[in-house]
Amino acid sequence: MTISAILLAAGASTRAGPGTPKPWRSLAGRTVLCWSAEALVAAGVAEIVVVVAPGWEATAALELAHISGWRCVVGGPTRALSVQAGLATIDGPENRVVLVHDAARPLVTPAHIRSLLDALATADGALPALPVADTLKRLRSDTLETVSRDGLWRAQTPQAFRLGVLRKAYLEWPRDEDPTDDAAVVERAGGKISMVPGDPRLMKLTYPEDVEMAESLVQQARTTRVGLGVDAHRWGPGSSVWLCGVEIAHDQCLIGHSDADAGLHALTDALLGAIGDGDIGEHFPPSDPQWRGASSDRFLAHAADRVRARGGRILNVDVTLVCEQPKIRPHRDAMCQRLADILGVRSDQVSVKATTTEGMGYTGRGEGLMAQAVATIDLPV
Repeated sequence: MTISAILLAAGASTRAGPGTPKPWRSLAGRTVLCWSAEALVAAGVAEIVVVVAPGWEATAALELAHISGWRCVVGGPTRALSVQAGLATIDGPENRVVLVHDAARPLVTPAHIRSLLDALATADGALPALPVADTLKRLRSDTLETVSRDGLWRAQTPQAFRLGVLRKAYLEWPRDEDPTDDAAVVERAGGKISMVPGDPRLMKLTYPEDVEMAESLVQQARTTRVGLGVDAHRWGPGSSVWLCGVEIAHDQCLIGHSDADAGLHALTDALLGAIGDGDIGEHFPPSDPQWRGASSDRFLAHAADRVRARGGRILNVDVTLVCEQPKIRPHRDAMCQRLADILGVRSDQVSVKATTTEGMGYTGRGEGLMAQAVATIDLPV
């Protein structure tokens, strides 16, 4: 199933107090927008249309440079017009699933989205909602009256629809009215909307104190894991060597079942170890001929996908290559960038270093090369 998403980040954030609009504020070291976009990727969303206010396109490109499968469009003066601007850029069959999500709800998880997809199987739209728990009051002039909360629910996002249903509903919506969510648009067109259990953590960051509350929730809802990987290969006849995804001209090559990229192998094991998911040999057995001579970037990308499938985020990785030759420093920046590209992270989250053993041991004698890697991730509790 191909899933598209419209991620709304074009609001003026007038209630959030002075300073940067909500999508661009920091939450536990990353922007609110980044949290929302990464969560959608972790849930398997293949296409994300990020809708921003005019002038924020370059900032979005910088913040989301480590994520693939997204593009940016400029929104309108209202939420509905921003949604329609995103819809206009999505191609595909009428039954394609489209999620509409407020970037200001950064704590969405893959589990939230799975429940929406299940509900959408028998409805025209699906949304998470929470029953109203507080007593409601209405102030008319100087008179305060109590309003019944029976049957009242607080709608959240993401909301899920079929592409054709949402487009047709917006075409029928009166131009002189402004809906507060997309489910209302589909309802007005006669569509059936299903509710799934909402989550207090899907709170929308509206006021300045909401960011402080979200910071606290982030710390409570996630845990940090560290994985360690080690790999070594013998030297043999050849004219180049692959290390950390970069080919280096050399008078020898490393011998192995795949391309023998010890740096990528060690880092793959580190990521798998951080989530307790076995090792590289279990996922890519050397006895399987399909992996003979394979490019090791496939192994590392697989491990990164396994992390994301668990709702995890890669915080940083650090690789140390132990060898007398070749010289690593001239290629270090290229290696860091290649690892960042494979993992879908920023280059400043990646480190590659090299050292020698001062002529001692098998690496010192030039018999082989060793790589060690550490990966730090965070996972939902």
